[in-house]
Amino acid sequence: MEELGRRIGADLLAGDVLILTGPLGAGKTTFTRGLAEGLGVRGPVQSPTFVIARTHPSLVGRAPLVHVDAYRLGSAAELDDLDVDVPGSVVVVEWGRGMAEDLADAWWDIELERPVGSGSGVGTPDAGTPDEDLDADAPRVVTIARVTR
Repeated sequence: MEELGRRIGADLLAGDVLILTGPLGAGKTTFTRGLAEGLGVRGPVQSPTFVIARTHPSLVGRAPLVHVDAYRLGSAAELDDLDVDVPGSVVVVEWGRGMAEDLADAWWDIELERPVGSGSGVGTPDAGTPDEDLDADAPRVVTIARVTR
C-alpha cells in the first residue's frame, strides 16, 4: 500500500482530492503514509482519527498534504467547518465517501478491500471478524476511479 501511495503521491498537485474508502485495517493510513512520501511532506503520517485533520507541510516546495479522517464526523457540514484549503493542498479524506464529494468538482475515489474472516475473499468485515485479521499481511484489492460532477 505504501508503494502505491508513493507512486500516486509523486504526481499529485494542489487541489487534488482523494476519498479513501475501505474497512478497518484495509490500509487507508498506510496508503496515505506512502502518498506523503511521494509528495515530499513532513511526517510522520498517522491516523488523524482523534484530531480529525492533520496538515503536513511540504519539504520540497510542493503542496502540503491535509489528511482528514471523517469517521467521527456526523455530516458534510462538519467537514466543511474544518475550513480545509482544498485549492492550495492535496487533501486525503479517509472514510469520506458520501461526505467529502462537495470539496471539489473532481476527485479520486479510492476503495481498498482486504481479506476478511477466515476465507480468502475480500470485502467488508462483519461484526464477527476477529481483530487479528485487521493486521493480516495479505494482498489488497484497490479500485481507483476519477469522479467529476
